[in-house]
Formats: sequence, C-alpha cells, structure tokens
Amino acid sequence: MIDLRLVRDDPDRVRASQRARGEDESSVDALLAADSARRAAVATADDLRAEQKAFGRTVGKATPAERPALLEHGKTLAARVKAAEQDEAAAESALQQAIRAIPNVIVDGVPAGGEDDFVVLETVGTKPSYDFEPADHVEVGERVGAFDTARGAKVSGARFYYLTGPGAQLQFALINMALAQAVGAGFTPVVAPALVRPEIMDGTGFLGAHADEVYRVERDDLFLVGTSEVALAGFHSNEIIDLIDGPMRYAGYSSCYRREAGSYGKDTRGVFRVHWFDKVEMFSYCKPDDAEDEHRRLLEWEKEFLDKLELHYRVIDVAAGDLGSSAARKYDCEAWFPAQQRFRELTSTSNCTTFQSRRLAIRYRDADGKPQPAATLNGTLVAITRTIACLLEAHQQADGSVRIPEALRPYLGGMDRIEPAKS
Repeated sequence: MIDLRLVRDDPDRVRASQRARGEDESSVDALLAADSARRAAVATADDLRAEQKAFGRTVGKATPAERPALLEHGKTLAARVKAAEQDEAAAESALQQAIRAIPNVIVDGVPAGGEDDFVVLETVGTKPSYDFEPADHVEVGERVGAFDTARGAKVSGARFYYLTGPGAQLQFALINMALAQAVGAGFTPVVAPALVRPEIMDGTGFLGAHADEVYRVERDDLFLVGTSEVALAGFHSNEIIDLIDGPMRYAGYSSCYRREAGSYGKDTRGVFRVHWFDKVEMFSYCKPDDAEDEHRRLLEWEKEFLDKLELHYRVIDVAAGDLGSSAARKYDCEAWFPAQQRFRELTSTSNCTTFQSRRLAIRYRDADGKPQPAATLNGTLVAITRTIACLLEAHQQADGSVRIPEALRPYLGGMDRIEPAKS
C-alpha cells in the first residue's frame, strides 16, 4: 500500500500519479476523507476510554449512597465506549479499503498513458537477417522436436505443452546459466514454493485488478503463484531485516501459473503464452533511497543475460497505465521475433518501492535504529518458454537446425546446434 503520510502531505503528487495511470483521481479525496474520519473516530474513542478510566477511580471513592447512580452512569459510559470502538473499527476498515484502492505512486519520469505509450530507452544489437524465409517458433520447435503442444492439450487443455528432447535440455541449461550468473552477482539461490497463503498473494498486490489471472486452490485456501516474486516477497514478511551491508538479493526458481484470462485469441499457438512455465526471478530488498539505483542494476543483469543469448532486443520504459498496482516503475526487455517481425517481452523488472513491504510488514532499521519499510524490487532473469521460443526463432538456420549461442553451450554439454528431428 502507499504511504499515508505522502497522501496527507502531498496529495497533488498522488493525484498526478493517478492521472498518469488513467485512474480515478477522486480516490485520493476519498482516502483523505477516510483518513480524517478514522482520526476523528480514534480521538472520540480515546477520549471516552480516558473518561471511563477516570470515572472508575471516582466509583472507587464513592459512598454507598452515591454508588447506584454512579454505576448506572458507568453502564451508559461503557455502552458509549463500546459504540465508539465499533465506529473506530469501522473507520479503520474503511481507511484500509480506501488506501488499497490506490496503486503505487509512480516514480518521476515514468511516461503517462497506456500499453502503447511506452518509451524506447535503447535498442541493443542488430536485427538478424536471413537468406531464407524464417519460420515461427512453432514450426521450428516441431521441426527439431523441442515441444509437443498437441499432447499437452490432450492431457491438460489449451496452453499446456510438453517440453521434449532439446526443449527439455534447453530448459535446464537456461536455468543453470541464469543461476550461475545470479550467484556470481551475489544473489542467494532459492527454490521457492508455488503455493502461497492469501495474505502473501494479497500483500504483493496480485489480488487486485489482476485477481482473474490467479489460480486458487479453494479447498486449501492457497494460491498458485504467477511468479516466484510472490513467495520471495513473503519470505521476510513480518520481519525486521538487516540492510546495513546493502541490499539483500535472492534468485528464486519456481513453476509459475497464470490463467491468461484477458488473452483470449492471443498467442494460441506454441509456447509463448502458456498457463504454466518455469522461471528464475531476481528479488531485492533495499533501503528506499537505494531503490532506483538497484532497479537499474537489475535491468543491467537482465541485459547481460540476453546478451549472452545473442539476441536483438530493446529496453522500454513502461507507461504508467500499463504498470501493475505494485510497481512504481517497470522496464521491459523485448526481444526480436523475426517471423513475427516485432519485439516481444522476454523479461521485466519492477521497482515496487515500499508498496509491498507496507502490506507485508517488512522493515529495516534506519540510522537511528527505528524500523522503517524496506523497498522491494523484482526482475525476471529468464522465463523459460518465452526464451526458448525466441531462441528457436532467432537462431534458426537454413538447413532447419538451430544454432546454440556460445555462452549457453557449456550448459548443454558443448552442443553447438540442435538438428532437425529424425522422422
């Protein structure tokens, strides 16, 4: 959730963030009204509790003749206190509802607008050229036997698949290369749970506008994560963490599940947009003042990984209206898919400032020893199926094979290309 003090001290900044996101500015005024009502309710309840406490001392000093009237007044006062405490609880509930209605306040410089209003920050590498008509990843994948979507659909339904042969090998090679890079950069590797409690899913902001994307196991009241960001954010929930030596960084591996509720008719072929995939996610806890620098570091690690895969890509500054509720800024790395003749998102990194930590009660001690909300950031190092799709399409050869990028070869036993499957 956002910082309530920011709303009190600088409501115009929050309104500007709402406008940039295309959200309702009036929610800021509704929050201010709820805050005022709660403070009034707290003051009333505190005054009545103080009056009740003082009255209790009066009763203790009263004569027997005075006691009946005082006891009657005490009952009336107790009823007033109870009613005030109920009003206080209702006001607190209304405040929490109002504050959760406002997404994170964007960082200065984030472009306003929606999905198409991003800003291209840089383009890396040169667009690959071919002396043949490049096939899409579905045709290439089937040619080399990397996946089987027909049997995936037979067993599990649409948007499911089997990774087979070289596809399965690519999965583990990409995971191992990603973890090697992350560990080398000082990240602690973590195999994270794919099922989390409701308070963890809600705390990371995934049960708001994107709740329809989330799978729920109702019998056990658990949610399947769409990214290990969720479990890694919950890792230090309700804790005070030590940031004296700098950011705490984790590289989480998990399976990820997404309903893709809003993508009907999009990317129905192949393995680019699926209901289940594996991913290595970077997650960082740091001091709020260090968050923007840490965000740029996460982006550089993502770019380093894409460079190793010898991909042509661009980095975009995502527009405010296309951010999730938790993100104050997000950079996407979009790789070139030659058959589609367009850039598609492979990785992203988000600065969530203190939005998640306020919900999850994750704090650090400042220079004065006072607990303060930490900043949380996340960045995808590799999303397996999308990356495999891009590798197959970008590195296809005229003879039907797929060239393996040099940096990935040691993780495939030295294999330098994937040959077409024998029929």
